[in-house]
Amino acid sequence: MASSLLSTTTSFISNHHHHHDRHSSPPLSTHPSNSISVRLNPNQTHRFQKCLLFHHFNSSRTIPFLLSSRRGFDVVRTSIRDADAETEQDSSLVGEDSAAFELGQQKLSSWVYFSVILGTVLFVLNVAWIDDSTGFGKAFVDAVSGVSDSHEVVMLILILIFACVHSGLASLRDSGEKLIGERAYRVLFAGISLPLALSTIVYFINHRYDGVQLWQLQSAPGVHELVWISNFISFFFLYPSTFNLLEVAAVDKPKLHLWETGIIRITRHPQMVGQVMWCLAHTIWIGNSVAIAASIGLIAHHLFGVWNGDRRLALRYGEDFELVKGRTSVVPFAAIIDGRQKLPKDFYKEFIRVPYLAITAMTLGAYFAHPLMQAASFRLHW
Repeated sequence: MASSLLSTTTSFISNHHHHHDRHSSPPLSTHPSNSISVRLNPNQTHRFQKCLLFHHFNSSRTIPFLLSSRRGFDVVRTSIRDADAETEQDSSLVGEDSAAFELGQQKLSSWVYFSVILGTVLFVLNVAWIDDSTGFGKAFVDAVSGVSDSHEVVMLILILIFACVHSGLASLRDSGEKLIGERAYRVLFAGISLPLALSTIVYFINHRYDGVQLWQLQSAPGVHELVWISNFISFFFLYPSTFNLLEVAAVDKPKLHLWETGIIRITRHPQMVGQVMWCLAHTIWIGNSVAIAASIGLIAHHLFGVWNGDRRLALRYGEDFELVKGRTSVVPFAAIIDGRQKLPKDFYKEFIRVPYLAITAMTLGAYFAHPLMQAASFRLHW
């Protein structure tokens, strides 16, 4: 399309000079210094044509002027540059648009399957792990607790076990999916990771105040508000991988996504940033050695995930990942500040989407459900 436009434009220039006044400037071909080479994408082509039509209908001598002088080409080139600036972000994206959700593309049957799968998973989890009479959850926690009388050590061991299994299975994902398929591997991954994560969370809730108290700031002015806001924001970073719940439940075929919009413009590893925010907020609020141990273990796991995640994306996407990596950053806002990431004018619209609204609702629900969560954890006696 671009080459066709240039050919047509060259012919148009030539025809104008054949009918132009003999005192006008010579054809551009005799002035190499005035020649330019323009490669246009489809959007720029459309804008270039509109530019020519605009000048044509506003002045009968504008187009000859534009096409016979350096200044004229500078005007056209400026118009193209402005058009390019407007479309640069969209045309340069090689990753996926995160949190995109089209209601018209959703199938009712898929969400029915999701509900059935979710109910089945919760039932199996309760029978095989949570229920003391049939499950292995209490036996697992008791075995780990037998290693040390220190709640801090047990907390770190539980996190280490979860981290090794979770990151190990993630690292083996390519090989595992080739062996048993994407959906089967997702079921295996979730079936092993979920019970271990639940045990770690329940142990933390039940023993969060059993450590050595190092400070007490819960009654200090502004601390509750600071902790609440930090936790609320952390969930927007923590859950970018759950944008498509149907993939999480393996209703849709699971994929290793190369996201590039939304929260990824702020940081390439939002889960790590969200986990750090969550840990710091809870450590400030609780203020004891168990909270510090949990924070150290979780943050260390997610820092490893930064390296491991980049490694896996580089293997899967190659040059496309390197392009995304070049214009994003691990440290929040760093790529924006140093100019590698150019935010579109309507950047806020990338957050006004159903998945982010769902995260908001779930975060508020989790906050108000804290007493229920704590009571349920205590009844397990893990």
